[in-house]
Amino acid sequence: MPVWEWALDIVGLCLLLALLYGIALIVRRRLLARHGGTFELSYRARTEHPGRGWLLGIGRYSGQSLEWFRIFSLSPRPKRVWARDLLEYAGRRSPEGAEEMSLYDGHVVASCRYADEPLEVAMSEASLTGFQSWLESGPPGTDWNRR
Repeated sequence: MPVWEWALDIVGLCLLLALLYGIALIVRRRLLARHGGTFELSYRARTEHPGRGWLLGIGRYSGQSLEWFRIFSLSPRPKRVWARDLLEYAGRRSPEGAEEMSLYDGHVVASCRYADEPLEVAMSEASLTGFQSWLESGPPGTDWNRR
């Protein structure tokens, strides 16, 4: 078999794998959204450099927790889980500098505290309203004197 036929076979295989990966991402997103409450949510994993360290993802409310899934992962399990009772909303701001290129268009950055550690997430204005409502609407017996 000539070399060019091997090269064509390899290119065809790579294209097929890329197509299968794209289909798997679509199926995974549909399965995650099947349980409801999903929205585009970016998470800032590294804070040592201003404007950098953002990871794109999908957020999903699941009972008393907020689950975060990486956008380009095939894993059905969340990469991060934040419990509602340990999560506090501190404020919001517009993306600055390099963040504007790193985040989805129209998203705002929400500054939070999780177990007394700083946490930054980015979401759309509508999702932020839902996030604030979800935080405030804790179950009966919740400590209403929280900040």
